[in-house]
Amino acid sequence: MKLLTKILIPALLVAALFTACKKDKDNAPAKTHKVVLKVTASSGVNLSDVGYGFDNEITTATNLSGATWTSPELTQPAGARSVGISIGGVGPNASATMKVQIVVDGEVKKEGTAAGQILHTSVIHFF
Repeated sequence: MKLLTKILIPALLVAALFTACKKDKDNAPAKTHKVVLKVTASSGVNLSDVGYGFDNEITTATNLSGATWTSPELTQPAGARSVGISIGGVGPNASATMKVQIVVDGEVKKEGTAAGQILHTSVIHFF
């Protein structure tokens, strides 16, 4: 019991003091980012539908055609925690491929790939 009162309790109080005095980072202004979503597929692939956006704010585009697609430049809304994309397409054969990139402030942050005749991939980046 003496060990508990002489060492353990003061150590816990000191630990609590340091964690209670930690600087609150939530007061810092939220930083925004510029985001571009890119899709590149192999020859003969026909992209079909895409859904993309921040958190729960999703934009869809249907009836795409061709083997490439690029989103307009998006500005991350203040407080958004993630950006994601989900896209599908059909390839001419089982060796077809598709690559999806999330580019944040000019730098590729996440990448996903799919292969086969029926192509689908989803990629999410957390800020």
